[in-house]
Amino acid sequence: MKYLSYLLLTAILLLTSCEDKKNASEVKKETTTESKTTLEHKSTITKDTATVDTSETKEKKIGAGYPKITQENLVEFLTKYGKDNPETKVKIATRLGDIVIDLYEDTPLHRANFIYLVKQGYFNKTFFHRIVPNFIIQGGNSDLPSTNEKRFKLGDDYLIPAEINGRNHFKGSVSGAKEYRENPDKKSAPFEFFIFLGPQTSTGHLNGNYTVFGRVTEGMDVVNKIAALPSDEGDWPLQNVYIEAEVL
Repeated sequence: MKYLSYLLLTAILLLTSCEDKKNASEVKKETTTESKTTLEHKSTITKDTATVDTSETKEKKIGAGYPKITQENLVEFLTKYGKDNPETKVKIATRLGDIVIDLYEDTPLHRANFIYLVKQGYFNKTFFHRIVPNFIIQGGNSDLPSTNEKRFKLGDDYLIPAEINGRNHFKGSVSGAKEYRENPDKKSAPFEFFIFLGPQTSTGHLNGNYTVFGRVTEGMDVVNKIAALPSDEGDWPLQNVYIEAEVL
């Protein structure tokens, strides 16, 4: 009887010991899992925060290191900038494909202005905001607050002197847009451009009035796709066509 009692007591002690070890293992496992989840969460937060900070920093750099362009300093500024930045090729990426533009060297102010805006990131997140089938597509504007903010930083009160040079419009020509206000000197608005794709019979009021400063060398099929998109009564595409531009 005493021997049986001893065996029963030993069995109880062994079971208790095993249960304690099991519980300790489970607690350790749960604690480890929880710690790993917390670290991943912190890592994600840190990564997201870093991305936002980088974006904000990049946005603040627009126009940094250069004077704000005005009507008084634009010729001097663009002449010098053009000498320091002689590039003549730009790629415009859209959701419908890429458009490559070659800029003319005999329109130096327009070329320098366009290269400056591309390098400053102005055109990024603007739209092809006006489309007229069998005529033009126009880009460089948007209804986003960031567009006006960028214009303010770069210089929102200047027009580029005309550099018409006797060049007429043709399919794929790239020209400076004009403001609707009285503009007898035919100066170009600096932030918007249009690509002509209509027939030559539609160039009568364009030739001699708008500066042609480049031409499309690749992607006229993309220009045609954009021009064929549905638009509202104001010629604004029903679905925004975002622009991302880079110098090649």
